Amino acid sequence: MIHSADAPVRPAADAPPGPPLLTSLDARILEGIATGASTVQLATRLFLSRQGVEYRVALMLRRLDAPNRAALVSRAHSAGILSVGSWPPRVLPEFVRE
Repeated sequence: MIHSADAPVRPAADAPPGPPLLTSLDARILEGIATGASTVQLATRLFLSRQGVEYRVALMLRRLDAPNRAALVSRAHSAGILSVGSWPPRVLPEFVRE
């Protein structure tokens, strides 16, 4: 099989997932972002400061190499982190460390 230098390398479908990416707080913030909640709404719902939410979002943006919140949700969805076919979207347990 010939591989192109431009073709992305993908792990095998049966490969175990990597280490969990998110804390339970990060998972709740990501779920909120996926539903369209604002920073202030998330801060109120999670009993955090606005800056606390922004800090956690910035960490997730860097971790998933996303330039903005929409891209963060898109990358989380395409990586299989968010549930498919349900509303509201939920982070799958295998991606959350306790």
